[in-house]
Amino acid sequence: MDTFDKGSGPTHGKPFQVALLGNPNTGKTTLFNALSGLRHRTGNYPGVTVEVRKGALKASFNGTDHDIDLLDLPGTYSLAARSPDELLAVDVVTGCFGESSRPDALVCMADASNLERSLYLFSQAVELGVPVVLALSMVDLAAKQGIKVDTRKLSEQLGLAVIAVNATKGTGLRELKAAIIEAALGKVAPNAQMLPEAVKSTQAELAKAWNCHPGFVLRALVDEGGEAEKRLTAQKGATAVAELQAARQKLTTQHQIALPVLEPRCRYPWIRKQVAGTVERSQNNQKGFTEKADRWLVHPFYGTGIFLLIMLFFFQAIFVLAKPVMEWLGELTDGLASWLGGQLGPGPFNSLVCEGVIPGVGAVLVFLPQILILFAFMGVLEDCGYMARAAFLMDRLMARCGLSGKAFIPLLSSLGCAVPGILSTRVIENRRDRLAAIVVAPLMSCSARLPVYVLLTGAFLSQTWWLPGLTLFGLYMIGFVVAPLVAWTLKSTLLAGEKPIFMLEMPPFRVPAVKVVARRMVEAAWEFLARAGTLILASMVVVWALLHYPSTTPDGKYWPEVIEESKGEDRLVLLEQWKSNTILARVSRSLDPLWAPVGWDWRIGAAALASFPAREVVVASLGIVFGQDPEWEETAVGDESEKRLASRLQEAKRADGSRLFTIPTALSLLVFVALCCQCVSTLAVMARETRSWKWPAFTFAYMTTLAYLGAILVFQVGTMLEGWIRP
Repeated sequence: MDTFDKGSGPTHGKPFQVALLGNPNTGKTTLFNALSGLRHRTGNYPGVTVEVRKGALKASFNGTDHDIDLLDLPGTYSLAARSPDELLAVDVVTGCFGESSRPDALVCMADASNLERSLYLFSQAVELGVPVVLALSMVDLAAKQGIKVDTRKLSEQLGLAVIAVNATKGTGLRELKAAIIEAALGKVAPNAQMLPEAVKSTQAELAKAWNCHPGFVLRALVDEGGEAEKRLTAQKGATAVAELQAARQKLTTQHQIALPVLEPRCRYPWIRKQVAGTVERSQNNQKGFTEKADRWLVHPFYGTGIFLLIMLFFFQAIFVLAKPVMEWLGELTDGLASWLGGQLGPGPFNSLVCEGVIPGVGAVLVFLPQILILFAFMGVLEDCGYMARAAFLMDRLMARCGLSGKAFIPLLSSLGCAVPGILSTRVIENRRDRLAAIVVAPLMSCSARLPVYVLLTGAFLSQTWWLPGLTLFGLYMIGFVVAPLVAWTLKSTLLAGEKPIFMLEMPPFRVPAVKVVARRMVEAAWEFLARAGTLILASMVVVWALLHYPSTTPDGKYWPEVIEESKGEDRLVLLEQWKSNTILARVSRSLDPLWAPVGWDWRIGAAALASFPAREVVVASLGIVFGQDPEWEETAVGDESEKRLASRLQEAKRADGSRLFTIPTALSLLVFVALCCQCVSTLAVMARETRSWKWPAFTFAYMTTLAYLGAILVFQVGTMLEGWIRP
């Protein structure tokens, strides 16, 4: 199929295809969720939607039900695509999106509080020959600013349906559905003529000659050096490019102005004419909360201090608020293992379930409260509008590293998970800047690292109430410090290029929607539990097997039975003899020269090796490895039998009887996890986004090396200063 397929109108018996088009942060995804019933992520800052999302709904018009396929497009300020996410939106509305045809109708979102600016994209959309419905969002915000839009009069002047909507409250959705069906049936046709006749006739001639959609031809004609021209060059060759340049030169000479300048000069007068008399502004409108708050929040000094205080408060809250629930989950896990151990007969299956699966997966599940707090906090910051301020504050630092402030948004997204963080780099126009952001995004501490942080910090760095939160804050700051340094290195060498210009629209502050924040928490919890029930569970089975076999003594007896029959010191010696000769122990022991500089023994090294598919496996592996600790196995009943993993780590001994985990040892493992790329999903998404395995391989290599060197530095320096540290 030709890349520039003209598309077709509604096909009988098939659902109507309707696309949501609009500027970033105008509420498209919120409206999409409200109409389709899906739960895609939303946020009060640009760059949340970076791919085309599809949902389905039914709507009635004149007593007849119709099926609709609804497409949520990435936000764009115009059809002049400059970044991969904007190009996706243009591809859909011009019929260049894979094998799908052009939409039967467009729903163009516009911000009622900034109507003229929002209608620029709308003015381009109505020239595409596709029926358009205009949906006004932010009506309540506009009212607070003293702005009132007469939607009925605006509808009459535009000649199409204009619907005021509030997707969060469900206002205007019924009217919008009816307007969509009416438009898709072809009963509402846009009537707009903005560009000079010479431009329109040239557009039509080239579209016919190249067999391309006129909307695509206009973008290639006007947007010199843009994505449309690049695609035309790739598809149609040098002849079409020469024709394009000749037409562009002719029109420029005829109008005595370059086409990129001519377009806005033609569109904005048309927009002002259509809006005239439809917007009423209050004379008593004063500066709102957003303007007043931004005096402090985006200030280079005060804003940075506020940002750091917010982060510090958040990390301290993770420990304080989650502790009671964590203790309850720990007791539940221990109780389940004890009960099943009594129900199942002796043998490998009992060992797999009670010493492998439950301790391993349970050691991860106990950190679910922290995950919920993390995403609740991030949801509030995103929905209230603070994330954009954080990106603005970091623009100066990003610029010194050769990156745009837009790169900070993917980095912030990576605090939840590096996968959406990498996807959100599509908002970055320059390919070199985008590659640099992709490569450094995994350095940000995602939610998968949080269980490791909380476990080791709580076990070895919790002497005072403020120390755990400060330590956690420092671990997250590692990413914020190292990522820009790596980006600077890349932009100075492999990805050298011009410093980008940063433009970011500040969204207004608003009260976070409880439903939106709760939805993010539920989605994060579900994803966390799904990983625990799949990838982590599978990893635990493998780790258990590697730590269980060979399970027979040299004379053919079953090790667990031999140990059970022995008593006292003999039992401890036999248990250690068995575990230290299993497959996992042998592999890890062969790497002792690597573990020695970072202060690890084979047990810590084994947990690190097992964690490369997913970071959470570090905790789960420690749960299995140290669940077999001889002293823990020998513990009597009562309170001592309820020891948690943290206690087992604190009491773990080396072969010479000294403590395994010192503070430098714990810190070295924390730094290793903070810097290492232990996530198969991240590497796979990186390969898809860069269309090569070269960059994932490079990322894995440099992050693993950086993590190991960082761990050595922390352990060696910490050991020298250990006399100053009081455990």
